[in-house]
Amino acid sequence: MIRLGASRLDSVVALGAHCDDIAIGAGGTLLTICTARPGIRVDALVLSGGGGEREREEEAALAAFCPGAGLRLTVLKLPDGRLPAHWDEAKSAVEDLRARTDPDLVLAPRAEDAHQDHRGLARLVTTAFRDHLVLGYEIVKWDADLGRPVAYQPLSAEIAERKARLLQQHYPSQRHRPWYDREAFLGLARIRGIECRTRYAEAFFTTKLTLGLEG
Repeated sequence: MIRLGASRLDSVVALGAHCDDIAIGAGGTLLTICTARPGIRVDALVLSGGGGEREREEEAALAAFCPGAGLRLTVLKLPDGRLPAHWDEAKSAVEDLRARTDPDLVLAPRAEDAHQDHRGLARLVTTAFRDHLVLGYEIVKWDADLGRPVAYQPLSAEIAERKARLLQQHYPSQRHRPWYDREAFLGLARIRGIECRTRYAEAFFTTKLTLGLEG
């Protein structure tokens, strides 16, 4: 499989519209990165769920998904499903994060996601982080909106299993959802693994990137 490696990866920004978005979409990638690079800085912003059970779940989950990292998490209190009505607040939060970070990699929802909160955040991210590598992650759900990704992060069997286990462990508030289970998470990872000739993988979308092939 064709590979382009990251020559330098010291700082990552991860954004989600809801608590658990980052872990579902890019939890395996974060585990892979943070395990390989102890002490890496991870700045995470979540737009909704602050001040209650969901925030506590997110704090514990991202600490587990970013072992050994310098993690800084902010969880706001915007209402779930209402991002378009709170555009100014969301935009300010994303721009404030950009002002205090200069990441090597940005993980965020993909622009074609069917959920309006995910889609809206994706639009904000590509504007605020216009000079950065932004990888849009996918979230399995009932909308049937999975697309054709352009980038893959292979996951070891251990990492894939660990991701599924941590999702079940740290987000008990979501276990009632019919799609929220080990089979769904590992099933999608297996399909994406087939597409990039490995056992498991997470898939990403990007609008543009610059190649450095001269070195």
